[in-house]
Amino acid sequence: MAIIDSQGRLFGKVNLLDLGAALVILLVLFGIFVFPGASGSVAQSNTTTKPVEVEVVVRVAAQNTDALLKPGEKTSIIIRNQPFGEIKIKSVKPLPDNVYVPLENGSVKYTPDPRPEVALSRNLLVVLEGNAQITSNGPVLGNNKIKIGTPIELEGFKYNFTNLNVRDIRILDEKQA
Repeated sequence: MAIIDSQGRLFGKVNLLDLGAALVILLVLFGIFVFPGASGSVAQSNTTTKPVEVEVVVRVAAQNTDALLKPGEKTSIIIRNQPFGEIKIKSVKPLPDNVYVPLENGSVKYTPDPRPEVALSRNLLVVLEGNAQITSNGPVLGNNKIKIGTPIELEGFKYNFTNLNVRDIRILDEKQA
């Protein structure tokens, strides 16, 4: 009697393909339960949490900007289309709309923009503060790296500012915060 017959059966009873498939399934189950792999996020290993300040320039098409963004209140922030949660507004500073006017002597003077449509919108420098994980690649809010130029959105009860980019980010010491 042959060990493997003409139909590929071992000792005439077990098919070699069925035996191979069962062996692969057992090895996969063994690998899943005995060696489950690393758990946790890579971004969370060997990191420290520090306070950060994030600067954003917001162009508001509204007259009453003082009622929208108030220092000390919280606003929802979306980083790269991923919701982060709420973050505190540290300060809001209106930026002037100026026009540079060349003078006859070759120097340049800047004056407030006289166009009437400038009164329909304002630029605001908004500083946000929160805690971020500091990794070797920079600060991470939620699971998103935040750097200069990162697209973000600010959302509140009466506003949704999209197409914003991070202008500056500062990592603070705990004593500065």
